[in-house]
Amino acid sequence: MEFPEETAGKGRTSRSAASSPKPLIAEDSPAQAAEPAPASFKPASRVSKPSERKSNVPRARRMKLSLTKVDPWSVTKVSFLLSIAGAIIQIVAVALIWALLNAIGLFDNITQLVDSTGLKDSGGFDVASILGIGKVLSATTIFSIFEIVLVTVLATIGAFIYNLTSALVGGVHVTLGDD
Repeated sequence: MEFPEETAGKGRTSRSAASSPKPLIAEDSPAQAAEPAPASFKPASRVSKPSERKSNVPRARRMKLSLTKVDPWSVTKVSFLLSIAGAIIQIVAVALIWALLNAIGLFDNITQLVDSTGLKDSGGFDVASILGIGKVLSATTIFSIFEIVLVTVLATIGAFIYNLTSALVGGVHVTLGDD
């Protein structure tokens, strides 16, 4: 494929060659003095081939990184805070589920079902008193506290184990893209 600048010397003239009266740099004879170029003129350092031209579309950058070490103290802090958030969500969810079950009358229906079957030998069986909101939330809070400790300890141990394995195999390799 020929470009207009290349065909200018072969009998055809390009628009740029026909419209410009004289070149800024003399190509025919190096001894011929050319007009000084304006201060804002910056000559091209090299002529690029069509395959080497840069497109105006920016390319996405990609970086290959390796996660070779995890700070155990950082993992402990983050896992502790995330497990506290999980415990709060768990307590609120249990309170909402209990309120929903109480609103639809599930506890009263279970008490009536037990009364109608004749299994009420111990006298005064009431599911609502056994599964009251106070007892349910207390049990959920105690379970959540144990869960916070367990998740924090396991995450910290996991960080130490990751560091040991990463020293042997080189860590996890990740390719990040700027899309």
